[in-house]
Amino acid sequence: MAVTKTLTGALPYNKSSKVQQWDLTMQYEEGEDATYYTSNMSTTIPATDDDGTVNFTPKAEGSWTLAELTALCPISQWDDIFASQYDSVITNPPDNPVPDPDYVIPS
Repeated sequence: MAVTKTLTGALPYNKSSKVQQWDLTMQYEEGEDATYYTSNMSTTIPATDDDGTVNFTPKAEGSWTLAELTALCPISQWDDIFASQYDSVITNPPDNPVPDPDYVIPS
């Protein structure tokens, strides 16, 4: 089954009418009817990191496209996280103990 990824949240932080930071949320879905397993990934992306790394050039929030916002997301990292979650919950769930209601306490 294919994983469905949808950008569900984009909150801009503006200064001088230009976006300086984005809070982004992406929903991942996989399984029957694309709702069998769902997980939300979130990140905060500043225009420039504290170490000086430039993530994007500030511009007006209305000039951003879906493709540009999606490109800011750490997709490969999120893909790995989602695959691991899906594997541990759906593909290879934990083998939990099962109660035995017929157990008789020895005398």
